Amino acid sequence: MPESTSRPTRDSNVARGAHARELRIIAGAWRGRRWRFAEGEIRPTGDRVRETLFNWLQGRVAGRRCLDLYAGSGALGLEALSRGAAHCTFVDTNKNALAAIRALLVDWRAPAGAGDAVQAEARRFLAGAPRPCDLVFLDPPFAAGELAGTIDTLERRGWLAADARIYIEQPASATLPALPPGWTLLRTGKAGAVGFHLCGREAARSET
Repeated sequence: MPESTSRPTRDSNVARGAHARELRIIAGAWRGRRWRFAEGEIRPTGDRVRETLFNWLQGRVAGRRCLDLYAGSGALGLEALSRGAAHCTFVDTNKNALAAIRALLVDWRAPAGAGDAVQAEARRFLAGAPRPCDLVFLDPPFAAGELAGTIDTLERRGWLAADARIYIEQPASATLPALPPGWTLLRTGKAGAVGFHLCGREAARSET
């Protein structure tokens, strides 16, 4: 049975003034680091939601391979790298957002080869040669209508490790798309207008 988590409606996504478009790393090697993400239609996963997500993932980040498929600000993948993930691939169509992520990886002295940033549509990226990932972050534009197809492609084309965890962010009012056979909804939460969920594959069924 998934665990429900309620959060206050205020989040760092609605920051104002000097802190507009500013995020911070919650924990790990880069704890407390702040950055301003690129301008444009980017809706980052805010600090409080990320803190909840990574509490759910305790013990399942260090040494893992990650895919931040709709990277935007890069907040999810950067948080994972800060907490010891072995690698993260950031995918987005916004070249300025990706350039900002690359600059952060250099400025924060990420280990060589720890991250790469790819400019591509999610579906085109997933059409390439699959590299099984342990953690996948899915936070597509809410109006894009891509979530169900992306979930299906990840499973069908071999992008997921046997015991992968998949994070999904969508409008709180939306129904979660049908999960592929072998997937389990492990945790679910809400922060204002945002709903967020953590799923696991077959090997994770016995875990809580």
